[in-house]
Amino acid sequence: MRVVVTGATGYLGGRLCAALAGAGHDVRAFVRRTGDASALPDAVELAYGDVGDADSLAAAFDGRDAVFHAAASVEPWLPDPSVFTAVNVRGLENVLEAAKRMPTVKKIIYTSSFFALGPTDGYVADETQMHKGKTFCTEYEKSKVLADRIALQAAAEGVPITIVYPGVIYGPGKLTTGNLVSRILIERFNGRLPGYIGDGYDRESFCHVDDVVSGHIAAMEKGRVGERYLLTGENLSFMHIFNMAANITNTKAPYFHVPLWLIEIYGWISVFISRITGKLPLISYPTVRVIRHQWAYSCDKAKRELGYNPRNLTEGLAEMLLWLKNEKLIKF
Repeated sequence: MRVVVTGATGYLGGRLCAALAGAGHDVRAFVRRTGDASALPDAVELAYGDVGDADSLAAAFDGRDAVFHAAASVEPWLPDPSVFTAVNVRGLENVLEAAKRMPTVKKIIYTSSFFALGPTDGYVADETQMHKGKTFCTEYEKSKVLADRIALQAAAEGVPITIVYPGVIYGPGKLTTGNLVSRILIERFNGRLPGYIGDGYDRESFCHVDDVVSGHIAAMEKGRVGERYLLTGENLSFMHIFNMAANITNTKAPYFHVPLWLIEIYGWISVFISRITGKLPLISYPTVRVIRHQWAYSCDKAKRELGYNPRNLTEGLAEMLLWLKNEKLIKF
């Protein structure tokens, strides 16, 4: 297949490009001029542009059979919240417009997010859940809900789009905001996060980055047009993640819980400092709003229709922790 990937310099997009090229596909990476594309395989062709520019997207889509739209601003907080609308909402609109102008494009695989389906406090949700759209923990969540509606409307109008919803992605790779689990474990193993985050009520659906990549490729090959597929995994809290990491590395688990109200104060302070330094915080107050909820999902539909097969979390964490150790980011 002749494919193009937006967000190709990101954590997920970069590994998607590598996997597609490794499988023999003709891959074109859509990147910004300011992006670092050095990690992409030599076989990947570069096309420069921005998701805010429909013309540059159309040029990149020219002659392509399939479009993977993985570009997004994924931070829980930004000093300028309009970025989320510009990138995540308008960016998708521009992708759809550009794809319509290119007759070769037969399929669009859009990377949404579990946030687009909404919280699942006390239960496990599937693809039938629709976000209530009344309150949002983060501006990112709000933007992905709005984009989800655009994608579903496009599907209803006959656009050949398939939507995938990854959970909390973890694994080796770029230490971007999209690789939050690695970044939190780095803080944990370096003593900067001495206790559990909250009381363990939080519940997220953790999925290995390479399983999510495989799910994207399967969505191109087998996914039905107009359908939604959750690419998630085991539903656990960060307390379980810390305990599993301690067991894997034969280190001690935390002795105490850091209350969320204290972490929220830290998040507000971090945001204040970020406005001065320009460096985005690891934990901001919207992050704490997310942790106050549960985000648990079933990937049974993706298993049935796409052959999605997420690995055991213990296996995946062991691989990631060894990678972090080899990169000299943690010690154990």
